[in-house]
Amino acid sequence: MSAPTAVALVPARSGSERVPQKNVRALAGHPLLAYAIETALQSGVFVRVLVSTDSEEIAGVARWYGAEVPFLRPAEYATSTSPDIEWLRFTIERLEEPYDLFAIVRATNPFRGPDTVRRGLDQLLAMPEADSLRAVELVKQHPGKMWLLAEDGRTMKPLLDQSHLEVAWHAGQFPALPPVYVQNSALEIAWTRVVSEAGTREGSVVSPFFTEGYEGFNVDEEEDWGRAERLVAAGAAMLPAVGRPPYAAPS
Repeated sequence: MSAPTAVALVPARSGSERVPQKNVRALAGHPLLAYAIETALQSGVFVRVLVSTDSEEIAGVARWYGAEVPFLRPAEYATSTSPDIEWLRFTIERLEEPYDLFAIVRATNPFRGPDTVRRGLDQLLAMPEADSLRAVELVKQHPGKMWLLAEDGRTMKPLLDQSHLEVAWHAGQFPALPPVYVQNSALEIAWTRVVSEAGTREGSVVSPFFTEGYEGFNVDEEEDWGRAERLVAAGAAMLPAVGRPPYAAPS
């Protein structure tokens, strides 16, 4: 029996609001997008590495670094509120060949390297009952200590019902709380059938992929960008090696 085929999908829309032009902004000499493409290529597990974008500029950057951009994403699938399933379904339906698996390798996680991707794929393939795998990490702010304000803002109640507990979570010490994990955007891998059968990108059975170190570090805000630069400068976090010269826009 042949090994399942997998395609890497790197989403890179043009309308980033919190960090303008994030995908093509240079970090340590290369656009942020370059590190996601290199991660996917160097992992050696994908038949193809595709970038999904609504921008010709981003498409040019993607091709420079070795990715394919066979078509642009429609603008209505590239807004700040567009769910991933829209561009994902659009892309998968237009590929000329079917692939058993897809991975979403986002540009926003520059310190997730090819070893991370290989580790994730091995984990999913070892779990035939799982539809997909998603990166998670332990929460730093536990929902057991979160509160909802009344409409008038004068009183509040716990976000989670804790009336059945002998000691409420909000009254206990953090080590005594049940471990809770939050998703990060380092990696998602799924069987392609979930898109058509379940209409989602993850299906119903999701395996947790526990990120390590800075694998789950995500660039969402300007302060994240500054921290990424400091981590690189200090040698505290490593970027995937890029074997191409820095992108130069056509004159």
